[in-house]
Amino acid sequence: MSETARRAVGVSVRDLAKDFGEKRALDGVSIDVEPGTFLVLLGPSGSGKTTLLRGVAGIDRPSSGTISIGGNVVVGGKTFVPPERRRLAMVFQDYALWPHLNVRKNVAYPLATSSLTKEDRSRRCDDLLERVGISHLSERFPNELSGGEQQRVALARALAAEVGLILFDEPLSNLDADRREQLRIEIATLTREAGATAIYITHDQSEAFALADQIGVLNQGQLIQLDTPENIYRQPATAFVARFTGIAGEFPVHVLGETSKRRAEVSLPFSSGYAIEASTMEKIAPGADLRLFVRAAGVTLAEPSHDEGVCGSIRDVAFKGHGYDHVVDVGDGYSLTKIYSSTKFERGQNVKVCFDTKSCFVMDSSREAKATW
Repeated sequence: MSETARRAVGVSVRDLAKDFGEKRALDGVSIDVEPGTFLVLLGPSGSGKTTLLRGVAGIDRPSSGTISIGGNVVVGGKTFVPPERRRLAMVFQDYALWPHLNVRKNVAYPLATSSLTKEDRSRRCDDLLERVGISHLSERFPNELSGGEQQRVALARALAAEVGLILFDEPLSNLDADRREQLRIEIATLTREAGATAIYITHDQSEAFALADQIGVLNQGQLIQLDTPENIYRQPATAFVARFTGIAGEFPVHVLGETSKRRAEVSLPFSSGYAIEASTMEKIAPGADLRLFVRAAGVTLAEPSHDEGVCGSIRDVAFKGHGYDHVVDVGDGYSLTKIYSSTKFERGQNVKVCFDTKSCFVMDSSREAKATW
């Protein structure tokens, strides 16, 4: 077994709950993170993701439940291991650097109690500064750095600790788009190279899909779905998961019947007599009135003369560099947003809108209970 494989630790959370007065921030969350996994916790503000992360870190003490790191119980019953004894590192949203220490000393701080020689600590610090691209800033202080530069220091400091678990508290939320993308790549690459397990929280679904081996979707203190990014996108367990991970449109539909396993034919409310096939997440009865959720990737635009599709009209178009995003009105007050095409369709232009079965999901939106997996 390699050194990096030995370093990664698993995390087990069982029936975790946290109350703040009368508000329940976590409601019986259970989750297992295998060693070396990059887990992203995704959810809106107030979903419980930060509370869960702070519980694992030891910053907050849960009201009930257990947490184990590397097979050792750190929370449970009367047991509560303080953060400094949990052998983990954390990268905060607001950087949390020592203001009186320069960049080099901030990065070297976790090495002060290591068994490395002074020369080895210096070499490791040099290597990390080089890898995160801030070696030329080593003598500067945090107040002399941009937000992106400070977050690189925080990342290097977390990696310097050489621990088996790194926690990320929305580390990119204060950065502009270009710096977010650059640092996201570095976080993904360097964390995996270090061989550490990672738990990362965000409310940004594109960030979650880009980073994660596994995604846990939370809402109102509950873990709704835990799966790979691909399955979260292609097989959302509930209407909430579908909405929060990005849809182009949502419509009431009437189920005409099942066409095959996990597929049904539904009639659209804005095109009389026109039906499409959609994926189903569960057994659906013919005649039911449900909701159709459409991913932007599941819609293509064509000229009005195209044989298939429903009629639509372009309301808005935005140039995205690699192509165009369109807003399409499809009748009766319904529309689809962020519909990509490499071809520009002009505002007011009539089009045909074609749907891909694999990216259209029909569900009972009233059922939002926790999913099983």
